Amino acid sequence: MKKVLVAMSGGVDSSVAACLLKEQGYETTGVTLKLFDNEDVGMSCEKSCCSLSDVEDARSVSFRLGIPYYVFDFSGDFRREVIDRFIEDYEDGRTPNPCIDCNRYIKFLKLFQRGREMQQDYVATGHYARVAYDRAAGRYLLKRALDPKKDQSYVLYNLTQEQLAHTLFPLGGMEKSETRAIAERFGLVNAEKRDSQDICFAPDGDYAGFIRRTTGRDYPPGDFVDQQGHVLGQHKGIIRYTIGQRKGLGLALPQPMYVMKKDLAKNQVVLGLDKDLFSRSLDVADFNWIACEVPRQPLRLMVKIRYSQKAYPARVIPTAADRVHVEFEAPQRAITAGQAAVMYDGDIVVGGGTIL
Repeated sequence: MKKVLVAMSGGVDSSVAACLLKEQGYETTGVTLKLFDNEDVGMSCEKSCCSLSDVEDARSVSFRLGIPYYVFDFSGDFRREVIDRFIEDYEDGRTPNPCIDCNRYIKFLKLFQRGREMQQDYVATGHYARVAYDRAAGRYLLKRALDPKKDQSYVLYNLTQEQLAHTLFPLGGMEKSETRAIAERFGLVNAEKRDSQDICFAPDGDYAGFIRRTTGRDYPPGDFVDQQGHVLGQHKGIIRYTIGQRKGLGLALPQPMYVMKKDLAKNQVVLGLDKDLFSRSLDVADFNWIACEVPRQPLRLMVKIRYSQKAYPARVIPTAADRVHVEFEAPQRAITAGQAAVMYDGDIVVGGGTIL
């Protein structure tokens, strides 16, 4: 009997993943990852995925299924690999996606290693994505979920061939309504639990406040300027703003203006018109090729530059083993350094990396 370690957050998705794997005959073990103490990041105990109620929900599901259950403390790794990277990126003017780092360094690195130590054959999560094996190419493929509204392949682009060979995504071929129906069938305590939508350690969306509380540093005010350098007003600290932002600037302007870029050296936030936000190209670093080795020729692919945005056609040109240049057929709005660019060929994730 194959053994699988299931990451259980206390939510309905990971709980149903455990139910399905147990039903399919796997020797299933549930585990919740303790990633931080809520009080340490300035939150009440019930506002994030590390709350006591989430642990109890995961434990309750495991008990109902009759499977072993553990809590692994990865808080030190999470602080170093996710929170510290998040803060460093914001301080350097980028806008990161910490869920990608959490998957890369915690769920599919630390948990993967722990699974090996426990002699597990697989690690499983409640992500909506699929894994397939391409016999002709001799490679494992990461594919979009069948439910496009729930597809999470974008945040999984860092998976390696070794990880894909030992990863299960039981929900990849299902719609969310099916997941909840299965939870009801199993009588799970969290069958109607709402989905988490925010960054777990900053669920109120106040990233600047989280960074100030965590670092104890002040980020001084500076100038809003237009693209000609004319001062338009004062900003409240450069970490408060991201590319494409219009709301919350606190300026009375004759026409809508948006954040174009951040000049850290001058402590200035540069504003422009909506039309100024569009660009046809970008460069990507730390690129992970999944579906193929580094190609020798440019590829025509669909490229997604935000989790919540659809993919658009582009020419993808490898410039180094882990770098690509992307030229879109049509201009894209608010291309943002620090976000991920993920390339698709139909449902297949060809690869992805970080926008420079």
